[in-house]
Amino acid sequence: MPFVDVALLVTLSGIWGSSFMFMRYLAPLLGAAMTADMRILIAGLALTAFFAATKFSLGWKKNWKHFLVIGLVNSGIPFLLYSFAALYLPASVEVIFNSMSPLFGAVLSALWLDEPLSLRRLAALVLGLAGVLTVSSLGAVPPSPWAIPSVLACLAATICYALAGVYIKKRASDLKPRATAAGSQLVAGAALLPLALATRPASSSAPGTLIVLLVFALLCSALAYLIYYRLIADVGPTKALTVTFLMPVFGMFWGWLFLDERIGLSMIGGTLLILAGTFLVAASGSPSRLPPASRDGSQPSSSTR
Repeated sequence: MPFVDVALLVTLSGIWGSSFMFMRYLAPLLGAAMTADMRILIAGLALTAFFAATKFSLGWKKNWKHFLVIGLVNSGIPFLLYSFAALYLPASVEVIFNSMSPLFGAVLSALWLDEPLSLRRLAALVLGLAGVLTVSSLGAVPPSPWAIPSVLACLAATICYALAGVYIKKRASDLKPRATAAGSQLVAGAALLPLALATRPASSSAPGTLIVLLVFALLCSALAYLIYYRLIADVGPTKALTVTFLMPVFGMFWGWLFLDERIGLSMIGGTLLILAGTFLVAASGSPSRLPPASRDGSQPSSSTR
């Protein structure tokens, strides 16, 4: 892999790993719905403006229904679930659970894309669930009545990512990834706006919240998508998938550095189990991974964060 692509991969891992830190900071101030909605709405507006300036057509008339479905399932709902969980879980724990996405992708592909659910994939899923139980039951999750619902919300978010991948492959395989990135986030952001406004906290936000929110949206969604699709075009989806392996490392590091979160042995052990399962899926030549993309981005892909 060329050095520039390695650098982009590490950069993307660091960016997406930091998104959980941002949610952990913003969700108590803005509410879960507002945090999720502003992330995708601002990113969607920025990407749409960028592509309009570069004369790249999103195909609104033809694709708006696909944008709505993909936007809600691949961004709006999972970001809402993660933002809710961020009220009760450390950012470093959320990023570990996020690594389950490829494992659920393999299972749902077997259910709806007629791909075989091999023993290798079943073993991968068992390893992943064992990792979730390790993180959840050995002190990494703070005791709270909302702890279990928060863990389930994180897992539901990863299932949403898997569902989006299945939908794209079955119903929207002709969409250009850059169009999907901009259009889906903009439409989903508009759809979630009423909920965000209705559930926002009555108290005023802390100084600097708007700046943090803008950095969050533009860095973790707008810029991250541009880097991701560049990687898909340059090195293909298989190598781009390795972003999943690096995100927990960065996520735990950012949580420790900026939020004073503790990194315990249960977190490290659970992460290793989940990533071992992810490696089994990635190394098996699983068709559930994203289809190859050409240099012009003519094939779709789905997000992991």
